[in-house]
Amino acid sequence: MNNKKFLAAVVGLGLVTLSACGSSSGDSKSSGSKSVTLVSHDSWAVSKSVLADFEKKSGYQVKVLEDGDAGQAVNKAILTKDNPQGDVFFGVDNTLLSRALDNGLFQSYEAKGADRIKAGYRVDGDKVTPIDTGDICVNYDKAYFTAHKLQPPTSYDDLIKPAYKNLLVTENASTSSPGLGFLLGSAAKYGDDGWQGYWKKLKANGVKVVDGWEQAYNEEFSGSAGGKKAKADRPLVVSYASSPPAEVIYADPKPKTAPTGVAQGTCFRQIEYAGLLSNAANAKGGKALLDFLLTKEFQQDMPLNMFVYPVVNGAQVPAEFTQYGPQAKDPETMDPAKIADNRDDWVKSWTSLVLK
Repeated sequence: MNNKKFLAAVVGLGLVTLSACGSSSGDSKSSGSKSVTLVSHDSWAVSKSVLADFEKKSGYQVKVLEDGDAGQAVNKAILTKDNPQGDVFFGVDNTLLSRALDNGLFQSYEAKGADRIKAGYRVDGDKVTPIDTGDICVNYDKAYFTAHKLQPPTSYDDLIKPAYKNLLVTENASTSSPGLGFLLGSAAKYGDDGWQGYWKKLKANGVKVVDGWEQAYNEEFSGSAGGKKAKADRPLVVSYASSPPAEVIYADPKPKTAPTGVAQGTCFRQIEYAGLLSNAANAKGGKALLDFLLTKEFQQDMPLNMFVYPVVNGAQVPAEFTQYGPQAKDPETMDPAKIADNRDDWVKSWTSLVLK
C-alpha cells in the first residue's frame, strides 16, 4: 500500500527500502548474474534479515528502484519496456493490470509455489503472480466523531449525507492506486449508470481530492500521526483496512485501541502482482526473485512491513491485524475484464466531473 513504509521509517524498524540510481538493467549487465533489480512503487519494504537470507541462498544481490505511486510506476515501466529499468516489477494491482498486460510489460514465468496461492487470487496465464492483497476503504478519526457526537459513516451512501459535508479527502483516481480503487468501488456499488450521479453528490458534499496517498493520509487526515502534526482538518480519508494497525504499532506509547476506524461498507478489494519484465537483463535472477516473493518467509514478513495480507495458504498474519485491521467481510470487487473495458473512460469522466 502506497507509502505505508513512511510510518515505519519514522521509527526506524530496519526495513530495506533501497533506491537504485540510473539504469538498473545496466547494473545487472555489468555485474553479471550477481545482481537482480526489482522495480516497484514507493511502498516496497522487507525486513533486512529476510532479504539477506534470500541473497545468501540465491547468490543474488537485490537492488530496488522505487518509482512513485503505483500508477506512476506502471506507466513508467510501460514507457521503458524495451530497455527496462530492472528485471522484476512489483506492485501492479487489479485496477491497472490490464494496462500492463496489453502493453506487453511482462514475459511468461510461473513462479515456484504458485500452486499455494489461494484460489480467489489466482489469474489466468503466467504473465503475473499474485503477491498480496488489501482493502481500500474510508478510514475515520475516532476522536473527531466522539468530540462532535457524530456517528462515523459506515457506507458509500453515508458519505453524501449533509452530516459529513467537507469531511472526506480522497486521492486522484488518475494518479493514485487507492484513488482509482475508490472510484471502482463506487462503480461496482452503483453500476455503470449510477456512479457518476454518486460522485456529483460527493463533490457537492465537499470531497477534497489530492494527488496521492501520502498527502491524503499524512497531511490531510486528522486521525493519522502525520495529520495530527500537520494540524489536518479532514477526519475521513480513503486509505486501507490495514491502516489502523499501523497507527497502533508505530505509536509511542502504544494506545490500547486504534485511534482510527474503518467504514466497512466502503471497501474495494485490491490485489497486487509481480512479473518478470520483458527484455529483463537478468531473467534468471528475476525468476529466483519471483520465487522468493511467494515463500512463506516473505509472505509472513509483508504484513508488518507493507501492511498488506499474504495470498498463499499457510501464511500467518500478526495479531495486530486481526485485532485492529481485519479484512473487509464483503468488499466491492470487479472482474478484471470489466476494469479493462471501462477504466480509462471512467477515469476520464471522473476527471471531468470532479476536478473541473
